[in-house]
Amino acid sequence: MTRRDKDVPTPTRTLTSARSIALCAALLALLATLLVTAPASSAAPAARADAVPAATLTEVTGFGANPSGLQMYVYVPESVTDDPAVLVAVHYCTGSGPAMHSGTEYASLADRYGFIVIYPSVTRAGKCFDVASPQALTRGGGSDPVGIKSMVDWVTAAYDADTSRVYATGISSGAMMTNVLLGVYPDVFRAGAAFAGVPFGCFATTDGSEWNSACAGGTVARTPQQWGDLVRSAYPGYSGPRPRMQLWHGTEDDVLRYPNFGEEIEQWTNVLGLGQTPAATDSPQPGWTRTRYGGTGDQAPVEAISLQGVGHNLYSYGVMGPLAIAYFGLDGDGPAPEPPAGPCKVAVTVNAWNTGLTASVTITNTGTTTVNGWRLGFTLPAGQTVTNGWNASYAPASGAVTAANASYNGTIAPNASVSIGYQATHSGDSAAPGAFTLNGSACTVG
Repeated sequence: MTRRDKDVPTPTRTLTSARSIALCAALLALLATLLVTAPASSAAPAARADAVPAATLTEVTGFGANPSGLQMYVYVPESVTDDPAVLVAVHYCTGSGPAMHSGTEYASLADRYGFIVIYPSVTRAGKCFDVASPQALTRGGGSDPVGIKSMVDWVTAAYDADTSRVYATGISSGAMMTNVLLGVYPDVFRAGAAFAGVPFGCFATTDGSEWNSACAGGTVARTPQQWGDLVRSAYPGYSGPRPRMQLWHGTEDDVLRYPNFGEEIEQWTNVLGLGQTPAATDSPQPGWTRTRYGGTGDQAPVEAISLQGVGHNLYSYGVMGPLAIAYFGLDGDGPAPEPPAGPCKVAVTVNAWNTGLTASVTITNTGTTTVNGWRLGFTLPAGQTVTNGWNASYAPASGAVTAANASYNGTIAPNASVSIGYQATHSGDSAAPGAFTLNGSACTVG
């Protein structure tokens, strides 16, 4: 992609001195000026919320500690929410912040859901992020992670952003940096989505090289414990919660070979204290295999999506970004974009009377793999409230409802079906829900 930098300077305050009217007034004016313009800490510079134009990709300078000279671009939607979430979107080798902005849909998703997007941009010759040096792989050690952390701090200060909702995503080199950021700053990032990356520490070198051929070739193999220890060594003594991770990889990746996908799964399941056996497996789209570890829902601790026959350039505009946003939970402030239809079918029959109804729902697994544990999502029409149900548990009783499997019907084999139902009151609209999702994937209705 063609880099399209925009040199938008960070706004600064213009100082005006008081005219000589009286000595006392001049001294008071001078004191006020000094208080307003006192220099901010270099680690977290003071910023005004109006410093960045809305709905415009803007370069910010002087954002804090930046040992490797990264550029910072930020996108703030006109609809930015109070205490907004923050997404760091990290570009690929040869890319840039502006290219990541124009080549992905995160800005338009920010327009819809009100979060802020940071686009770090490499200035070194190869335009790849440093995921190899000892400095980059150590908390506070220097290099790119420190600069990116400063960007997050700047946005947090400028917009009073929610520090419990900071996320990272990236493609290729950016995916590797996503792994690094979650390892080095587990107390900053809540979750990540890495598109065609490698495990944290896999690219490590000691000779100053930015490239590790053994790792890229998929020949670096470690045990889950060893991979987990690499992450834990980045921040010795840390005992707090660890971020969730969504991983994407194509089976025909010829740049960062496919075995890295399995090593990433081993690493993050170990970091999060999970086993290697998936809690759920499905196929959201033809050729996709999604495995979830530690949970079966849309925000499982580790989610891994393998794309059969797909190469390194796997990112698909309009499909994958919304799924990453849903994994982060950033689609909660507005109507969520519907994911692509998955291998499931739902048929529903409603019998209604004056103020009540019953609905019989049949869920069919039209995929080729067994569903182990399911959650059926749907939205009830306004005025409907579930009063009881059978063969599933329902929560909440109105609005966006999730029906969870019972202990005896959690497994749905390919081409098999499960029947559930509920009784509800209504205030005039007795229609059935119009759309359903099974474990986050949209189902065919009919």
